[in-house]
Amino acid sequence: MEATEQTIRENLRKEILSCGKSKSQIAAELGISKPTLSQYLSGRILPSLVTFAKLCKVIDCSADDILGLEK
Repeated sequence: MEATEQTIRENLRKEILSCGKSKSQIAAELGISKPTLSQYLSGRILPSLVTFAKLCKVIDCSADDILGLEK
């Protein structure tokens, strides 16, 4: 199944909300503002590739899971 932008946005939101960290903590660890993180959660914007890589580490999630990639 091919990942759509909407699927990526939904997966990103799900993984951020289920990681067990507060939004403030995630934003601080990424070096971004809380409003920016809120925009990721609302699907208004997607993180840059560098921020996406950091985010995967911060929330302990595979990029494959967010991108909907299957082997």
